[in-house]
Amino acid sequence: MSSDHYFSPAPGTVLKTRQITVQLHGQDHELTTANSVFSPAHIDTGTEVLLKYAPDPPLTGHFLDLGCGWGPIALHLALASPEATVWAVDVNERALDLVRTNAATLGLTNVKAVLAADVPADISFRTVWSNPPIRVGKDELHGLMQNWLPRLESEADAWLVVQRNLGSDSLQRWLTAELPDTFETTREAISKGFRVLQVHRK
Repeated sequence: MSSDHYFSPAPGTVLKTRQITVQLHGQDHELTTANSVFSPAHIDTGTEVLLKYAPDPPLTGHFLDLGCGWGPIALHLALASPEATVWAVDVNERALDLVRTNAATLGLTNVKAVLAADVPADISFRTVWSNPPIRVGKDELHGLMQNWLPRLESEADAWLVVQRNLGSDSLQRWLTAELPDTFETTREAISKGFRVLQVHRK
């Protein structure tokens, strides 16, 4: 039994790819997933909720998909806003390879699948979308939020989806308490046991 998790940096399992059909930006696409990444059989329910309830992204700018997995959020954003640059960030190298493969399959040249350290420090984001890796633990999760959300541009929004029974309400309270007063966190949608949170930078 492998001890690999989808948040393992370099999964030690033998790579086994699979083709799945998913709907992104209103169209069906055949994409590649693999073992030892998050939700390899389909778009997970939380991500589906986020894609349904978050508004259309801006037309241009730098976007961030934090904890991208094999890429459904990043690919959706890139399809919706072909003039934008979408940074797909994950710790899992296998997941990043899959994002690159899937972006190439879709003919997308505006997706950069990278480790966090490879995102230039001077880039600010027009929007951040994330189905954050709750199971890494609160300390790690809070560190991710503190590191990336302050990189939102002024008058920009982050959209987060979190399962209610995995702490969406406590995360909302934490964000309200810990982020500067220039940020406002609100609950924008509830569906299938998930909450969609908007973090707005004034």
